[in-house]
Amino acid sequence: MVIYPLFLWLSRFMIKWNFCSTHFEGEFNDNGHSVLVVANHISWWDGFWVEFLNYKRIHRKLHFMMLEEQLKKHWYFQYAGGYSVRKHSRESIESIDYTVKLLNKDENFVLMFPQGKIYSSHTDAVHFENGIQYIIKKCKDATQVMFVVNITDYFSNVKPHLFIYIKTCTIGFLRNKDIEEEYNLFFTEVLNKHKTKTS
Repeated sequence: MVIYPLFLWLSRFMIKWNFCSTHFEGEFNDNGHSVLVVANHISWWDGFWVEFLNYKRIHRKLHFMMLEEQLKKHWYFQYAGGYSVRKHSRESIESIDYTVKLLNKDENFVLMFPQGKIYSSHTDAVHFENGIQYIIKKCKDATQVMFVVNITDYFSNVKPHLFIYIKTCTIGFLRNKDIEEEYNLFFTEVLNKHKTKTS
């Protein structure tokens, strides 16, 4: 299907054209297993940023969960790795089980925005909706989890700089932990670190 490679190319082109620079901070020590990417949701750009991260660091096939009404509106995303979830329904369990099935294949990565909708980039914490903890319980221990925090800053440039902060662990590490709490520890660390940056 031509849409998927076109989406990948478009992601890279748009980022290079619209951003002054892109910075990656954090390590990804790949263990060869699938990757669950958990990211903050601050803009229309988020999916493109994570696909660019995939191109630079992860090197897996992209899949991402979208609200059913959004996928119907933007139908072409189903050919670029998108699949639907209907919140507060029995079908949401099927979507979660499908996510686990994808993560059982090492060639995949799944992007999730646990906030469920776009929030201001100036929020102090990220609230998780239900679902992701169930995925943590169902996936194999070696599955990798990458926390991603995206931040933009203009400084003295017309175009913004993009900063992508990452931290990686495994499902086994998170098995008996609260993933929302673990993510927010990293989120707070990133915010404090980013505040010190200058142009």
